[in-house]
Amino acid sequence: MKAKKKIYLTCEDYTVSNKKFNLLYNSTYEMLETFPKPLGKELASYYESENYISHTDSKNSFIDKVYQIVKKIALRNKLKLINSFKTNQKTILDIGCGTGDFLLTCKKNEWKVYGVEPNSKAKELAEKKLCLNNSVGLYAKLEDIKFEKFDVITLWHVLEHVPNLEAYLIKIKAMLKPNGVLMVAVPNFKSYDAFYYKHFWAAFDVPRHLWHFSKTAIQKLFLKQEMSVVNILPMKFDSFYVSLLSEKYKTGKSNFIKAFYVGLLSNLKALKTKEYSSLIYIIKKT
Repeated sequence: MKAKKKIYLTCEDYTVSNKKFNLLYNSTYEMLETFPKPLGKELASYYESENYISHTDSKNSFIDKVYQIVKKIALRNKLKLINSFKTNQKTILDIGCGTGDFLLTCKKNEWKVYGVEPNSKAKELAEKKLCLNNSVGLYAKLEDIKFEKFDVITLWHVLEHVPNLEAYLIKIKAMLKPNGVLMVAVPNFKSYDAFYYKHFWAAFDVPRHLWHFSKTAIQKLFLKQEMSVVNILPMKFDSFYVSLLSEKYKTGKSNFIKAFYVGLLSNLKALKTKEYSSLIYIIKKT
């Protein structure tokens, strides 16, 4: 992905290090890239925080409680979505499965579930929830899964974390059945809440988020792999949660009313623009 890049924004890591990172605009793909990109053990160190809630089941703070409420609603919606696709064996791979709640929901609804989670603490929590047996497989990395192809592969807010993006897409495509469905959910930096909060926008989440996508970027990236985006769905609750975090980064306070207003305004504007805070892409092989 060679293209002339200029600095779009400079953002701060508010979760772990308070270091600053540039977001470079890639005009070829209409996406942003975090620079510099930490790799390996350095990248892993940016996830070592109790504040990184997707790797914990924390319910301590007000924002934690909001996250858990939204997660329950999202789990029901995700299950309804995957059940809408006709599959033969009901096999699903959730990449970046975190503490395993989505896989547990699928397992309870007669899906044969597999998950990938590189964070050891999150993976341990997932293993306890899922009670590993023949209908469950959990792995630390994608390469550990051998000779399996899946009806459904999901990446819920995961693709933005992947260092070697193009190579990863090639691997995922190879693991999808010919008529399988890939679901990718990512933040949308062209949403109104991103525009409003700018470098305070929590969904930039540097440097854990290495890439920042637009609809054009997702379509071009998968088209290169001979895969097509067949539908795009909004994640309407994300604007509220992201705005709540963004207010805290911007002002030092949660400012619930202001965050709710910005989140609502973002969704209202997106009724016309379709640029919601986060989007789910339904992708199939061409």
